[in-house]
Order: sequence, then C-alpha cells, then structure tokens
Amino acid sequence: MLTLKLTTIGKSAGLIFPKEALSRLKVQKGDTLFLTETKEGYLLTPFNPEFEVQMRHAEEVMSRYRNTLKELAK
Repeated sequence: MLTLKLTTIGKSAGLIFPKEALSRLKVQKGDTLFLTETKEGYLLTPFNPEFEVQMRHAEEVMSRYRNTLKELAK
C-alpha cells in the first residue's frame, strides 16, 4: 500500500503521488485521472469507464451503419 499526502496547491488541495504509483497507473504529470465512487470506496483510474462504454456503443453503431454514415459525410 502506498501513502499519498494531501497538500495545499494555491487555494486548492492536491495529492502527491510517488513515481512508482504514476508508473503503475501509466500516467504522467498533466494527465487526467478519474475518481469513481464504488461500493468499496473510491477507484482512481487513468480513463473514464463510462466514456469507454459509450465509445464501444458508438463504434458498434458506426460499424453497423458504415455505408449510411459514409453517404451522410458527402
């Protein structure tokens, strides 16, 4: 388990992540992380799971209606 320190950044609060945590999350300074509330607590991820589901649905629609979308794009 890693310990994070909550600190003041300007008029806001921020967390300081150890380099090993950033490496395991595959993120770097400036990247966006998503905090999702779950039954067990909070989940911090480098992607938005809801957005990923929406994109999967969008890809299915685009695949199904590829020819229609191609015609509409003209």
